[in-house]
Amino acid sequence: MSTSVAKGVLVTIIGEAFLQDRLIQLLTKLGVSGHTIIPAQGAGSHGRRMGDMAGHNTSIEIKTIVNSKASEQLLEDPEPLRSNHALIAFRQTVDGLFD
Repeated sequence: MSTSVAKGVLVTIIGEAFLQDRLIQLLTKLGVSGHTIIPAQGAGSHGRRMGDMAGHNTSIEIKTIVNSKASEQLLEDPEPLRSNHALIAFRQTVDGLFD
């Protein structure tokens, strides 16, 4: 059996659940073919986010694998949201089985 390992860029965005629709719109605009959304808990400079009440004090983690150009946009476009909302984003080069 032959497998073809591909190269890509994993982008992870962690932010307030309130931002989910805006972030999904960005992914759609960039033509991203898929993503995963995971509820998240933790603490940081914006305080603790325990996810104890739906829609209040909750965070999400969005992961997607894209090309280098799309990863640039996924790090740049959400930047203005950081002035009023808890949000971080980072990327990693990955090898794996994906399209």
